[in-house]
Amino acid sequence: MKSRLRFTRSRLESAHHDDPLAGVANLFDASLAFIVAMALALFSVLGSTDLLSADASWTLTRQTADGELEVVSKTQQQVKVERVTDRQLSGQGERLGTAYRLPDGQVVYVPEPGEAAK
Repeated sequence: MKSRLRFTRSRLESAHHDDPLAGVANLFDASLAFIVAMALALFSVLGSTDLLSADASWTLTRQTADGELEVVSKTQQQVKVERVTDRQLSGQGERLGTAYRLPDGQVVYVPEPGEAAK
């Protein structure tokens, strides 16, 4: 009778150690929770929680992979993407001033002499 109990006990102990990958599912769940926490921390640190808000309005400029500039603007629920091109356009209008690009990349707008007084 004693030997029979020993056999039962050893079989139960070996069943516990049979599956070495039993903890992998827990690691996946923990890593998923960590990724979500890091994304939320990134949004809060950058102060860009307005990107997720439904009532926020913002404008963003970005450069695509092929070098074109895009202006992305969001007004409440509407998102509009405009591409900036270097094409020559023609039409009727009034010259407002001149823009200069500085060596550090900044653009400075200088109004026409008559426009500053108005």
